[in-house]
Amino acid sequence: MDLAALAEDWTVWNRTETELILAYRPDVFDTESFPAPCLPTIYLTRGKRTRRPGVDRAGEEWYVTLYLEPEVDHQEAVVPDRDAAVAAAVDLAEEFAAGEFDFRSLYQVPRESYLAELDTLTGRA
Repeated sequence: MDLAALAEDWTVWNRTETELILAYRPDVFDTESFPAPCLPTIYLTRGKRTRRPGVDRAGEEWYVTLYLEPEVDHQEAVVPDRDAAVAAAVDLAEEFAAGEFDFRSLYQVPRESYLAELDTLTGRA
């Protein structure tokens, strides 16, 4: 599967040999209404993604992770190659855009206005 099948609400934000970042509706989550860290993103990385500088994250496996906020994430898949990771990322993006992903379950303390906007955009409202 390639990125041609990506749900139209998602944008390829960055693409390198070891990383792919998909952003959900950057036209809505534009830092005016919501803080920049609230932009839903899907990260596909070779090796586990970490925010700590200097941490070695190299590895052979590919990780697909959805972030709703810096501390709110869902690891979707760990796969052996990039093609499988892209397929997993595209499937997750489609599930999210169609309102089939339960993002509310990721929160211990939900941001109601943010989650209400996601509900509306994904047809869950």
